[in-house]
Amino acid sequence: MKSKPWVMYLIENRLGQLYCGISTDLARRFSEHQKNGKQCAKALKGKGPLTLRYAAILEDHGSALKCEYWMKKQNRHHKDAIIAGKQKLPFPHETVSDEEIRQIEH
Repeated sequence: MKSKPWVMYLIENRLGQLYCGISTDLARRFSEHQKNGKQCAKALKGKGPLTLRYAAILEDHGSALKCEYWMKKQNRHHKDAIIAGKQKLPFPHETVSDEEIRQIEH
C-alpha cells in the first residue's frame, strides 16, 4: 500500500508574510491554521485572514522536508517567482492547480 503524498505549501497572512509548511492532508492543515486554535502554527496565530498561495505534491516525507527546508532559505523575490510559476522547485513535484487551491480555501 502506497502512503499518502506529502504537500509543501505556502500561506500568506494579512501582513503579507509567507509561512511554509508540509502535510499529508492540505485541506485539513489549512483549516487548522484558519481556525486559529491549538493546531494553528504559532507564526500564523492572530494574523488572519490567511491565503493559500502555493502547494506542491512531493514523493515522500523526506522530499517534503528537504523542500520545506530549501524554501525557508529562499528570499521573498524567489518565493514570489515560484508562486507565479516563473521558477520551479528544484525537486521532483507536481504543482497543485489554482483551482484546487481555491477549493481548499473555501
